[in-house]
Amino acid sequence: MTWQPAPEGLAEVLGMLRDSSSPDSTVQKAVTKRLDELRFIPDFLAYLSHILVFCAQEAGSHRAVAGLLLKNSLITRTGPAATDADARAMAYVKSTVLQGLAEPEPMIRHTAGTVVMSILYNEETGAWPEALDALTKGMQSQDENLVEGVFNTFQKLAEDCPQRLDITVGNAKLLDHLVPQFITFTGHQDSKVRIYALETLQSLSALRIPSVMANIDAYLQALFARAADPSPDIRRTVCAALGLILGSRPDKLVPEMKNVVDYIAYCTADADETVALEACEFWLTFAEDPALKDQLRPYLDKIAPLLLQGMIYSEVDLLYLDNDEEDEAVPDKETDIKPRTYGGKAHGAHETNDPSSSGNAGRSREAAERALEEEDDDEDDYDDDDDDEDGAAEWNIRKCSAAALDVMAVSFANDLLEILLPYLKERLFHEDWRFRESGILALGAIAEGCIEGLEPHLPQLVPWLITALKDKKALVRSITCWTLGRYSSWVVAISEQDKTMFFIPTMEGLLQMVLDSNKRVQEAGCSAFATLEEEAGGELVPFLEPILRNLTYAFSKYQQKNLLILYDAMGTLADSVMGALGQPQYMEILMPPLIEKWMSLGDSDPDLVPLLECLSSVTLAAGKAFAPYTAPIYQRCINIIHTSLMQWDAFTADPDNIEEPDRTFIVVALDLLSGLAQGLADQMPSLMAETQPPLLQLIAMCLNHFEPPVRQSAHALLGDMAMTCFPLLRPYVPELMPAIIDQITPEPAPDCVSVCNNAAWAAGEIAIQYREDATPIEPFVDDLIKRLIPILLNTKSPKSLSENAAVTIGRLGLVCPNRVAPHLGTFAQAWCTALWEIKDNDEKDSAFRGFCMLIGANPSGLENSFVWFCNAVCKWQHPSRELDVMFRQILQAFKTQLGAGWDAQVAAFPPAIRQRLADRYQV
Repeated sequence: MTWQPAPEGLAEVLGMLRDSSSPDSTVQKAVTKRLDELRFIPDFLAYLSHILVFCAQEAGSHRAVAGLLLKNSLITRTGPAATDADARAMAYVKSTVLQGLAEPEPMIRHTAGTVVMSILYNEETGAWPEALDALTKGMQSQDENLVEGVFNTFQKLAEDCPQRLDITVGNAKLLDHLVPQFITFTGHQDSKVRIYALETLQSLSALRIPSVMANIDAYLQALFARAADPSPDIRRTVCAALGLILGSRPDKLVPEMKNVVDYIAYCTADADETVALEACEFWLTFAEDPALKDQLRPYLDKIAPLLLQGMIYSEVDLLYLDNDEEDEAVPDKETDIKPRTYGGKAHGAHETNDPSSSGNAGRSREAAERALEEEDDDEDDYDDDDDDEDGAAEWNIRKCSAAALDVMAVSFANDLLEILLPYLKERLFHEDWRFRESGILALGAIAEGCIEGLEPHLPQLVPWLITALKDKKALVRSITCWTLGRYSSWVVAISEQDKTMFFIPTMEGLLQMVLDSNKRVQEAGCSAFATLEEEAGGELVPFLEPILRNLTYAFSKYQQKNLLILYDAMGTLADSVMGALGQPQYMEILMPPLIEKWMSLGDSDPDLVPLLECLSSVTLAAGKAFAPYTAPIYQRCINIIHTSLMQWDAFTADPDNIEEPDRTFIVVALDLLSGLAQGLADQMPSLMAETQPPLLQLIAMCLNHFEPPVRQSAHALLGDMAMTCFPLLRPYVPELMPAIIDQITPEPAPDCVSVCNNAAWAAGEIAIQYREDATPIEPFVDDLIKRLIPILLNTKSPKSLSENAAVTIGRLGLVCPNRVAPHLGTFAQAWCTALWEIKDNDEKDSAFRGFCMLIGANPSGLENSFVWFCNAVCKWQHPSRELDVMFRQILQAFKTQLGAGWDAQVAAFPPAIRQRLADRYQV
């Protein structure tokens, strides 16, 4: 028996749908409560489907609401029908919504298509063959409404659950039948059908579905046929599709490249911004593929001017952004403050001997790589946020053009610069500020790629940019800050005699922008100054007092959003000058505004997080000069961690009724304690004795916390305490080691890599403290080795994880060589490979001394890896005297053991290794 609606039930549901639009909040609450009660009743789904398709007398909005309620209810239902009533209701829904695809009203048939897609999404693949059969046959219908409804549904399926289309029917793939028809329908007379067909093919093409690739030639011809379509949506989709084909099958576009470039160039200047943006995306895709470099080169002179044109602010942009007011006193809106994530302290990659690589991934370097994100919104990650009132947060033609120019500059350097120079000269001195501003933006965008060719011009350009900081237009001042930041490495590296001409004026100019009265300029100036801080490092020390006075004065001017950037600049300054900050006169300038903010913020205030992060850097840099501020900060960190852990316990016990706490407070408090442990180790005993609850008890809880960043920072704090105040940690080691070992896994989950990294490092720092008496650590060595060796042997392990695993194995060898030595033959080659490029430092020295002790305990373990060991020895620049003696002893011992065979073995070594061994160790 098929399902039929009961009149009274239909009336009730219709009444609720009508009341859902009532302005009376009491009525709305009652409707919401009743809908929640009904959504799991099978009949309710059938009523909603009936109303969506058959109640033509009802307002279209009420019927659409019924469809959306139906879709949402279906999403919460998984698996087969539980009862006969369920089965009857679902059978009715399925048959009804398929009829809804032919509904004359577009809103209703599109909602029906959404419901069809939701059912297919939840069903097992192939479980609703009637739907795909109806859709396939519907393409050939004479009913234009049905054809449009069918293609709208195909478009949704291809975008949200393409796997439901990629099935086998009989002996053939369904898409092998459908794709040629989709291609045919791109020429349909109805523009909506054309766009749905194109968008369906685009979604399938993005997944490189074989059926699309098999019809690529016909697909391309269809795209070319639609190139001049009057619909901007179709032209936009054609540009997007060509970009996808360029990324997946460039060989198909190369023969037509001139025509493609001409077409995309035409679309880049399209009056419709969505078309122009998609065309600009094509240039970015083109530029990002190194394999297409030679294909792109002939068209640089055509593309570069288009990108420059796209970098001029549009009239719409200016409606949002062109504000020259002194608005520093205007409070920020909540929407201005974007959420920040804080991942916790990581013991990251070691510095290498390779000058082309760097272990320091700085805060501002990442910002520079994002082209002009920073110049519009320092925390904007290219999100497309329709609710952003600022307009600047959206990915737009201006940003895309600058990003494409940046990538092309890296690829083509001087070849591109020669094309750009005449345009830049014209723009930088243009009377219209918008053209000047776009020229400055372009100059910043090409900073990385064209720096060599620009260097002869920078002695004139940098002073010009410094002068532009005084421009009356706030947008010019802000973009100039960003561009100067991009050239800060050149400004810093200038010769000593030229520093007064470039470095000091740049620093002074940016500090003036930090104190500008326009909030956008403050933001750009503070961000650019942070970039300069990272590049300059110790060069800033002679100017610390004026820098600190400027930055601390900004605390009295900044609203909430820019305060976050100011904290970051303060922390970056501390990281850059380190111990030089630890002078009482500097702390007297720096600390009062920080303490004032500290006192004004509650323990659960989100603004406390960046302040704690800033203080972590200041504490580490200031060292003993931070002593007067230590006790209250330590106690507050303890309180924050304790309170947060209790909140987590409550949430874990009742997650349905208690809101999940913010892990960030625990993380930054742990990291600030790490700074105290490193900078003020001698104060830790008294601090730990005078405060409750005990720190080590809290750390033990954090080591087993649900959130990886909490565990990550807890391990970092343990490692720092092991280095600086191990006597406090020693009694707790037997209790803590099992939790540390548990986090060291050969293949950690992506969000746990840093946890594993810090745990491995902390284990090594703890182990090395037992050099005089290995007895307490010895019971844990076997379990550590069983976990560390697989990390070292796993070729997919992140570099920093392999390095820390190797260091800890070496340190365990230093403490308990007899426990580790039997395994030497298993890991010797991988161990040497992991550490031979690392710069000389104490960690590396202790690890190599341990490795040498392992060789002494088990010489045969090195036999198959001897050349790797020799290479690692030769990579050392300045080994300690103790280590150098150990190297010499091992090499001489092997030479003696091999006797006449030594020369033959060494002859097989690379010449550089042979020469270094002979020169340094006479072997």
